[in-house]
Amino acid sequence: MNIDAIRNLGCAMLLASAAACFAQPVGYVKTLTGEASVQSGGKTAPARVGTPLAVGDVIRTAAASSLGVTLKDNTLMSFGPSTEFTLDAYLFAPAKGDLKLGGRIASGSMHYVSGAIAHLKPEAVEFKTPSGIIGVRGTRFVVVVE
Repeated sequence: MNIDAIRNLGCAMLLASAAACFAQPVGYVKTLTGEASVQSGGKTAPARVGTPLAVGDVIRTAAASSLGVTLKDNTLMSFGPSTEFTLDAYLFAPAKGDLKLGGRIASGSMHYVSGAIAHLKPEAVEFKTPSGIIGVRGTRFVVVVE
C-alpha cells in the first residue's frame, strides 16, 4: 500500500473533509533559521523543515528569521525577517498547459528564483505587493515591502 492509499484510507476513517484530505502539497519548507509559521486551512502551526505548503497558505517569519521554500516546479523562494506571504495560486500540469503561480507579499522581503512555470509560460507568474504587481519575465528578483 503506497502513502497516498494510506492517507486516503485514514481520511475516510476520520470522516475529514474531502478538500483538506486529498489536497496535494505544492511545495515544502526547505530551510529555516529562527522562527516562522504557516497558516493553512485556518490553523497556524510553527514552520519546520519539511512542512508541506498548499494554495492559500500564509507564511510568516519572525524578526531575525528566514525561511526557504521549494515548489514542485523547482521554483525557489526565500523569505527574510518579518515577512508575510500568501500563496494565492499554483498550477503545474505542463502536459495540459495548466501553469500558474501567484502570491502576495504584505510585508518583509522575498528572493525569487524561477522554476519551470516561469520558463514555460512567464506570463503565468505574478506577485502582488501593497503598491503594485510584479510580472515575472526574468529568472530572479528580490522584493522588499516596508
